[in-house]
Amino acid sequence: MFTSLPSPALPLAAALIALLAGCGSAPDRQGTQVEVGSTINYGSFGTKAEIDCGQGKSLNVGGSNNKLTVTGTCASISVGGADNTIAVNRVDGELSVVGLNNRVTYKAGDPTVNDTGSGNQVSKR
Repeated sequence: MFTSLPSPALPLAAALIALLAGCGSAPDRQGTQVEVGSTINYGSFGTKAEIDCGQGKSLNVGGSNNKLTVTGTCASISVGGADNTIAVNRVDGELSVVGLNNRVTYKAGDPTVNDTGSGNQVSKR
């Protein structure tokens, strides 16, 4: 026996169906960027984004398959995750890469590079 839903429940049911229908669709192309003090924390999967270090902020990157362009001057950069491609304008302090198969290039600066991951490439361009 089929029982119909009371009318106030119809919009809720429709919203639930629409939400569930979105499961398995293309991933969100917006990364999450949170700034705490002078540190920018960016995490995402499969995004293309530009991040501005301004004049001396630090940057932490997590996630996978991201293509990031970093402008400004970073005091330090830490990269975790896998298969990220990151082009940095300038980094002055430490550049740490702890993930897998990340490619990080920087245009200016003389950072101390720490690559404790596997299959990473860090170079000055």
